[in-house]
Amino acid sequence: MNAEFSTVFTDLKHIMVVYSSSLTVVEDRVDNYFLNTQYVMKNKKVLYFGSVKVGKSYVSYHLMPVYVFPELLTEISPELKKKMQGKSCFNFKKSNQILFDELSTLTNRGFKKYQEAGYIE
Repeated sequence: MNAEFSTVFTDLKHIMVVYSSSLTVVEDRVDNYFLNTQYVMKNKKVLYFGSVKVGKSYVSYHLMPVYVFPELLTEISPELKKKMQGKSCFNFKKSNQILFDELSTLTNRGFKKYQEAGYIE
């Protein structure tokens, strides 16, 4: 992994790790950090919260609450929206504190929505 991606991964992991005490840490490696809720869905699978993963071309930040509650995305900036791929993934090649602060706020809002829905105790 290149040094830039390592920095991006570390910065994004710092956003996600805040929620680890209320969630289940599934993976905690140098290139992958993955959190689940304890909530079991109708299909008997545990509800995913989010992850940070280093890929070949970028570092991905997956945030499932924005898929479950798409209204969370109505207030994001055009700059953060440009980083989206799919319905719940944001890709970064470089650290960007302004976007990471916004992503931190979005993650917190998503965490609270999961709590309100009863997915997190």
